[in-house]
Amino acid sequence: MAAHFFVTGTDTDAGKTYCSTALLRGLLASGVRCAALKPVASGVDAAGHNTDASALAAVTGQTISAVNPICFNLPTAPHLAAQAQGQSLSLQQLDMLLVATAPNQDNNLTLVEGAGGWLLPLNAQEYLADWVIAHQWPVVLVVGVKLGCLNHSLLTVRELRRAGVPLLGYIANVLDPDMHYLAETLQDLCGRLQLPCLATLPFAPQGPTDAQCAELAQAFLNNFRGGS
Repeated sequence: MAAHFFVTGTDTDAGKTYCSTALLRGLLASGVRCAALKPVASGVDAAGHNTDASALAAVTGQTISAVNPICFNLPTAPHLAAQAQGQSLSLQQLDMLLVATAPNQDNNLTLVEGAGGWLLPLNAQEYLADWVIAHQWPVVLVVGVKLGCLNHSLLTVRELRRAGVPLLGYIANVLDPDMHYLAETLQDLCGRLQLPCLATLPFAPQGPTDAQCAELAQAFLNNFRGGS
């Protein structure tokens, strides 16, 4: 089952890493060997590491540099952060690092986490989405459930479908527990997106439970193996 899949979000703060770590926890607990790759990130902590990459590495046991080979200091759009450091980003560069970070073992799932939303610019002409489209990786969408999420999710799904990438489903990540009409919004999302809802993760600053991670992983595997 050696394969890559891509995790994108409805916007920068949708909770991609929160959901990615939950999915990885569930997959690893079920015996699936996993690796994580966040190819591009911007913004670092006092130790010089991107916090999202650190969170992913903590789950998989990889080094942070293996999870996140390209990291820029400024907490801004990666192509702008790259320019500020006199560097550049390109699809060719991403393909080169993909070869360099290829897993050494078979039967390995690699979760590739994007930065920002689906149409993240790499340079004046290329987008991170172009890389995913070229490889035809299945996509999991993280919907940050807050006011405005219906518009953000519908726009993103429309673009994902236009791109022709396989869609495995979405994760509803509740960001605002006090959101008006939360239950109705979740139901509306399900009806309008017409995608499998892999999980609804309630607001939990301490992180999801082991049971929630396991349920998410099982729903993911059901759709991944089924080629949805």
